[in-house]
This record gives sequence, structure tokens and C-alpha cells, in this order.
Amino acid sequence: MSGPGSRRRWIRLALFAAFIGVPLIEIYVLIQVGQVIGPWWTILLLILDSILGTWLIRREGGRAWRGLRVALESGRMPARELADGALILVGGTLMLSPGFVTDAFGVLLILPFTRPVARRLLTQVVGRRLLAGQTTRPGRGPGGPVIRGEVVEE
Repeated sequence: MSGPGSRRRWIRLALFAAFIGVPLIEIYVLIQVGQVIGPWWTILLLILDSILGTWLIRREGGRAWRGLRVALESGRMPARELADGALILVGGTLMLSPGFVTDAFGVLLILPFTRPVARRLLTQVVGRRLLAGQTTRPGRGPGGPVIRGEVVEE
């Protein structure tokens, strides 16, 4: 049985596993790094990581904001710029949490040469979700039957 209730249950289970698993993985990695390079170097590395993350977020966030303004001023739909802004926001949120694993994923979402891969994945997920919501019959639109016609400019 694979209905909406089953899907919601799997999503809840995945979120629960993420909220429990990610902190455990972060703690494990911090302990391992601390054993290899020492606790003070680990703390210094986390601080430097935060400084680098802040700089990257400011730089790439500013670029995304300028791109959004240019797209809107030129009358173009800013889909790419909005996706970049969302990815930078999620990456920045990951960078705010202390730990090396979430910081690595955050950096991958923020860097301009790895962001296109994440943007493609985001586009596929959103596209699938939008297409799953469209359950109209052929020849019918969301508001009723489709009437074929021709637009005549006056």
C-alpha cells in the first residue's frame, strides 16, 4: 500500500533518522578529528571554518541578490537566481551548525562551481513534485475544458 499516508510516514521516519543520525555523525567526526590533530586545533579549525563560511555566504549571497535584481529589471523570470538564493540559504544554515559534515554539505551548496549540480537536483525534485500534483485529463485544464483558438493582434 503506497498512498499519501505511507509517504508521510516515510518522510517522518527519514526526518527522525536525520535529527538523530546527523548529530551523532557530527560528534563522531569531531572526536576522530580531535584525536588526530588535538582538541585545540580542532576548535581552531571549526572557528576558521565558520569564518570561511561567513565570507562565502556574504559573497555568494550578494552575487545571487544582484543577479535577482538584474533579472527582475530586465523582465526575465528569475528561476535560476531564486534557486541559487535558496541553495545559498540552506548552505548557510548548514554552515551555522558546528561540525565538519554539515559544513562540508553547506560549502557544496554555496560554492559557485558545485551549486549547478545541486540546482539541477533541486529542479528535478521540484519538477517531480509539481508534475505529481497535476492530475487533469487530456483536453481539460484545471478550470474546465480547453478551447483551442488563435490570438489575433489588433
